[in-house]
Amino acid sequence: MALELLHVGFGNVVVSGRVLAIVAPDSLPVRRMIRDARERGMLVDASRGRKVKSALVLDNAMIVTSALHPSTIARRLGPRVEPEGHEDA
Repeated sequence: MALELLHVGFGNVVVSGRVLAIVAPDSLPVRRMIRDARERGMLVDASRGRKVKSALVLDNAMIVTSALHPSTIARRLGPRVEPEGHEDA
């Protein structure tokens, strides 16, 4: 089983299957989430000192910040394939 990697800018990648959300850091709750992750040692800053334009929330509570726009990362992530037997209501 090969891991699918998601490029988040400046040569940095994350395992795409671990991404739960891609959010813009514009709101206070998201900025607070990033600050709390930094304090807990659960933040990976992949922005290389540039302005943070998105934050990726991973399934292990890690936060990855990126200088790429959320829509750019989402486009790179591509469509997710739903497991068989799963139907939207």
